[in-house]
This record gives sequence, C-alpha cells and structure tokens, in this order.
Amino acid sequence: MASNPFDLTGKVAIVTGANTGIGQGIAVALAHAGADIALVARRDPEETVQMVEAAGRRAHVVMADLSSIEPCERIVSETVAALGGADILVNNAGIIRRNDALDFTEDDWDSVVDTNLKVLFFLSQAAGRHMVEHGGGSIINIASMLTFQGGIRVASYTASKSGVGGLTKLLANEWASKDITVNAIAPGYIATNNTAQLQADEDRNRQILERIPAGRWGAPSDLGGAAVFLSSDAARYVQGHILAVDGGWLAR
Repeated sequence: MASNPFDLTGKVAIVTGANTGIGQGIAVALAHAGADIALVARRDPEETVQMVEAAGRRAHVVMADLSSIEPCERIVSETVAALGGADILVNNAGIIRRNDALDFTEDDWDSVVDTNLKVLFFLSQAAGRHMVEHGGGSIINIASMLTFQGGIRVASYTASKSGVGGLTKLLANEWASKDITVNAIAPGYIATNNTAQLQADEDRNRQILERIPAGRWGAPSDLGGAAVFLSSDAARYVQGHILAVDGGWLAR
C-alpha cells in the first residue's frame, strides 16, 4: 500500500450529475485527492470545471442525458480518450417524483427507475468492462436513506434506491475477484436542488432538523471524504458496503 493510501494521483474519475449538488461536491473532493475528473451532465458544469481546475487537476466535460442507457458506452470511451483511463465511477445522477401512491403515474415510475437504477447498472457495466481489462477500479453508487426506509410520496424513488443497494452488493459479489471495489454512499438530508421543496416547507424542515442528531442539513462537501475513501487503496478490502453520511439520522 502507498504511504498515503488516500492519494488518487494518476487516477481518472467519472462523476455523473456533476454540475451541482452532491455530484459537484464529490467531484471536487476527488480532484483535491489527486484525480482527474470526467464531469457528466445535461447542462454545462462550468462552475465544477473551474473548481476542479483550481484544485490543479484536469476536467473533461461529457454532455449526456441519462434518462436512457444510450450514452453509457460513449461516456466511458470519451473519458478514456480525453483523460487516458477510467479508474473510478461515481453514479450520482438521479431524479425524484413526488405523489401519493394512489395517484402515482406510470411516467413518474418509469422516468425515475430508468435514470436511478437502469442507467446506473448499464453505466457500471460499461465502466466495469474497461476496469476488468485494465487492472481494476472503484465504483461508488449514490444510495439514499430510502435504501433503508420507506419514505412517503416517493414510490419510484424508494424502489430505485432500494434497488441501488441490492445492485451494489451484487456487483461487489461478481467483481471483487477482478480487483473492482463496488460500494455505495447513502446521503442523509443534503441541501441540494432535489431537496429544495422540503427545505421550503417550514413544518417538514423543522421535523427533519429535530430528528438529525447533528442538528443541520448536510452540505454536498460532507460527502467528499467518504467518496475519496471508497475510491482509494484505503478501501481496497471494502466491498458491497453502504456507507451512511447522514448526521446520525439512521442512528436515531
């Protein structure tokens, strides 16, 4: 093991949903640890590019709509062509739809499950094929508190994030012997665009804060250390684990 097992110098990371929020926070943390970053986004992640380059690392933008599996192979091939490899994949891109279970539509179901689960699997497959051929790598899936809990009014999101937990374990079982680590991070309540509606609801926001032992919403940067750890040699014997970064929510 290297003298600094958390050092990612020489590694290339693909981070999906990298223009804002959790994806941005993780991309910047990986850059500060030494990795070059392929930023996958539907909109130009200009701010994230600047932050990665300010950390002294290269940033390459891959524009892609992850509502279907169409761009999965291209994301990996473009990253390899531009940055010379693909050692780390962070499956962060995701969407959420809210409605009562009695009124939930097929579109609300399919759009969320396709993005959050189907695309995650097939992008992992594309990256995994590259990693098998080039000596291994690390895959980090972004799970959720709803990987462990049921939630309310988010049927397809809960189903997708429960599936992410299962796929994380399955891929770890299949790929651990190929020197690919596959783990997940389950964020707690993080202040992002996806949670803006909850933050704006005075009663719900108060209820959430009362339950979090840390007494605050998380920031995207709070997830950076976990991502660096799971990407690094320090976690080379960690497989199929779902690491909660939640301010103590699940402990309550």
